[in-house]
Amino acid sequence: MSAPVILSIDQGTTNTKALLVAPDGRILLSRSRAMQVTYPQPGWAEQSADAIWEAVAGLIAEMVAAEPAVTVAALAISNQRETVVLWDADTGQPIAPAIIWQCRRSADRCAALRAAGHEATIIARSGLGLDPLFPAAKIGWLLDAIPGARERAERGELRCGTIDSWLLWKLTGGIVHATDHSNASRTQLFNLETLAWDAELANLFDVPMSLLPEIRGSDSRFGMVAVGLASLAPGTPVHAMMGDSHAALFHHSAGATEAGATKATIGTGSSLMTATPARVRSSHGLSSTIAWHRGGVPQHALEGNISISGHAAAFATALLGLADEQALTALAATVADSDGVVFVPALAGLGAPHWCSDARGTISGMSMGTRPAHVARATLEAIALQIGDVLAAIEADLGMAASQLAVDGGAARNDLLMQILADLADHVIVRPGVTEASALGVARLACEALGLPVEGAGHGEAEIFNPAMLPVDRARIWRLWRDAVARAVGATGAA
Repeated sequence: MSAPVILSIDQGTTNTKALLVAPDGRILLSRSRAMQVTYPQPGWAEQSADAIWEAVAGLIAEMVAAEPAVTVAALAISNQRETVVLWDADTGQPIAPAIIWQCRRSADRCAALRAAGHEATIIARSGLGLDPLFPAAKIGWLLDAIPGARERAERGELRCGTIDSWLLWKLTGGIVHATDHSNASRTQLFNLETLAWDAELANLFDVPMSLLPEIRGSDSRFGMVAVGLASLAPGTPVHAMMGDSHAALFHHSAGATEAGATKATIGTGSSLMTATPARVRSSHGLSSTIAWHRGGVPQHALEGNISISGHAAAFATALLGLADEQALTALAATVADSDGVVFVPALAGLGAPHWCSDARGTISGMSMGTRPAHVARATLEAIALQIGDVLAAIEADLGMAASQLAVDGGAARNDLLMQILADLADHVIVRPGVTEASALGVARLACEALGLPVEGAGHGEAEIFNPAMLPVDRARIWRLWRDAVARAVGATGAA
C-alpha cells in the first residue's frame, strides 16, 4: 500500500483546483477547472452551485483515475468565502444561483440596517463591517426574492451555507450540514465572543437560524464520502475545512500564532490577513475574524478584503483589447511609470479600508501623451496600491511594522506586479516557490488532524522582491492615488 496522501480541494471564484498532497507538503498531482461568473444585472454576481459541485466531483474523479494506486487518507476543502448557496433539504438541489462575494444586490438591506443604527452592534458581535460582501444580507434577500422560500425555510425544508457547507452536503450525500469556524466567522451571523451563531444578528438580518449549518473546528472529521459519490472509496473522511484565505495564512505561518506575520492572497480579489493572540477591534477599516479553530482552540486574526485585484487586470485587458493578461503585463513593462494615470478599480465598490460599496471605477490623470501602456501600468499599480492601503491599516491596528509580506494566489506569479508591490508598499515581498497556499494549508491541517507526520511546509525556494523605488517617486504615486480614491468615494456622497 502506498503512503497516505491528502486530496485537497481549493474551490475558488475563477478556478477550482484539486491537489494530491504528501504529508511533507509535496504536490504529487494537480488539476484545475475554470469557473464561470455571470453578472445578470449591474452590481450582481453569481455562479451555478451545480457547476461548482460538478467541477469538484469531476476533478476528484480525474485525480483518482490518474493515480489509482494512491491511498487517499482524507479529503480537505478550502473554499471561496462569503459566497452563499440555498438548497432543498430533500433533493439537494439549489433553488437559486450561488450569490458570490462580489455581489452587491444586498446593498439596500445593508443601508437600511445602517440607517436604523445597527452597524455598531453588528461590528461588535461579528467583527465585520456592514457591507454587501458578507452573506447575512444576501441570505435575507434570497428568502424574500424567491417565492415561497421564507415559508419553506420556516418549515425546515431548506438548507443554507457557504461553499464549504454545500460541498460537504453533496460529498456526504446530504447526511452532514456543517461548516467550520473560519467560514462561519465571515457570515456576519457568528459571534466572535461566544463562537456560535448569534440570535440577535440573525434577527437583524431576518435569517432563520434553522437554515444554518452546525459549526465545528477547522480540523474536525466532518463526515464520510457517501457510497457512489465523487469516485472516492466510501468512508473516505472529509477531515479539514477552512476558508481559502485562512488556509493560506495557515500555510505561510505553518500554523504559528504569533502576531505580525502577514500574508496577501492576490486572486480575483485580495485578502491580507495576520494572526493575533486575541481579538483586535480595528479602528482602521479592517475585520476581526477567526483564522482557524484547531485542537479546540480558536485562532484570531485581522483581515482586510479588497474586492477587485486580479480582476482589475482582466478588466483592463478586455478594455484595451489585448489577448490576455500576459499581454497587459508586457505592455506595462514598456513604460517606466504610469505618467500620472491612476486607475481606481472600484468595479464592485471599494473594500477595506475604505468600505464604500457605491464607489465606481475611475481612470484619471490622462493627457495628450497618455498611451495604452500607461493605463496598463496604472492597472498593476492599482493592485499594489490597494494592498499597500490595507497593509498600512494592519500595521496601524497592530502598532507594529510588518518586516515582510508573504504572497500567494494567481496574480502573485506576476514578477512585474510583485516588484511594483515591493516598491509602492516599501516592504520586502516573499513569494514561496509553491503558490498553492490555500490547498497546501488545509492539507497540512488535515495531516495534523490525522496524526500524519508533517515533515515540511512545502513552500519551495522563496523568491524575494526588494523595494527599489526612489522615495520621491513613491510619494508622488501615493499622493495621486489618495486623491483619486477620495474623488471616487466623494462622488457617492460618502465622503
